[in-house]
Amino acid sequence: MAKGKKRKAAPGDIATNRQASHRYELLDRVEAGLVLQGTEVKALRAGSAQLKDAYASVRDGELWLHNLHIPPYGPAARDNHEPERPRKLLVHKREIERLVGKTQERGLTIVPTRLYFSGPRAKVEIALARGKDRFDKRESIKSREQARDMERALRDAGR
Repeated sequence: MAKGKKRKAAPGDIATNRQASHRYELLDRVEAGLVLQGTEVKALRAGSAQLKDAYASVRDGELWLHNLHIPPYGPAARDNHEPERPRKLLVHKREIERLVGKTQERGLTIVPTRLYFSGPRAKVEIALARGKDRFDKRESIKSREQARDMERALRDAGR
């Protein structure tokens, strides 16, 4: 059983959406740029953001990220940004058209999986996702536990 420690993101990541792989079956991933204000970048460099309830949608031929929570930057005082404003994602038009086609045709959704810096630029990895049924969630938990038990048995046999 876990000891209540908060699991950290991968070394280069600002935030990850670990809940997305539990709630959805992730099919196709795309890297997108993120349009940010100055105080948002400083808050991200401080290492704080939350992707848990975030999702992306297409509006007027542009891709927008909703419910990404970037907390206000402390030293900025009154010139701060709005924490959960919609943010524009920078993706090629061909990618947007492909994503729109798949979401309308198959009933998929677009969820962000991780937020990170690539050089000086903030990037977000978005994925096409299909919602899991409760049965699917139980299956994935069962297979994960079986793999853990096999690893444990192999480790104990080697001692």
